[in-house]
Amino acid sequence: MASDRAIRIQEIAEEIRNCTLCELCRGAANPVPGAGNPDAEVMFIGEAPGMNEDKQGLPFVGNSGQFLNEMLESIGWTRDDVFVTNVVKCRPPGNRDPLPDEIMACGSHLESQIAALDPVMIVTLGRFSMAKWFQNERISRIHGEPREVGRRVIVPMYHPAAALHQPSLRETVKADMQKLPMILDAFKQKARADLETQQDNSQMKLF
Repeated sequence: MASDRAIRIQEIAEEIRNCTLCELCRGAANPVPGAGNPDAEVMFIGEAPGMNEDKQGLPFVGNSGQFLNEMLESIGWTRDDVFVTNVVKCRPPGNRDPLPDEIMACGSHLESQIAALDPVMIVTLGRFSMAKWFQNERISRIHGEPREVGRRVIVPMYHPAAALHQPSLRETVKADMQKLPMILDAFKQKARADLETQQDNSQMKLF
């Protein structure tokens, strides 16, 4: 029996498949809501579907997806352990960059997914997803650096496609990926410690 979270993720996926909030829906063969574990602690957010993703309706299934899979395997994770989606859910024509109004139109879908999944860690892949949390930053400056935002930790990374187009970035992207399990564990430990401190403080107020 599907969990409430899984059911909600499927509802959002259906909303995305029927979305007409921007012009991208007219040229897309298949909207790409996202895929993965609805109970995942880690959510990866890319930029937009490409040609292969548009054909299959699934995120990161082309060369970038293969590289992402390899990097996940290198840290003992698989695609079944995480949830992967994009800022924009339909393929921009010719794989151009998504436009601001397209990102804004898809924003409610992404917010719904984040709320439903409630991930501990969000890994942004590329500058467009990074900009959701760090508008005035450069990815070359903050990649691989975890930032605590509310109840989550956000880790900006280069998009896997960047490493494929610029081989000099390949080791950088792989090194950032290697940090993720340690960042996740450290953040969870801190969250537990903070909760214990809050509980102790609340008990002290009773006396």
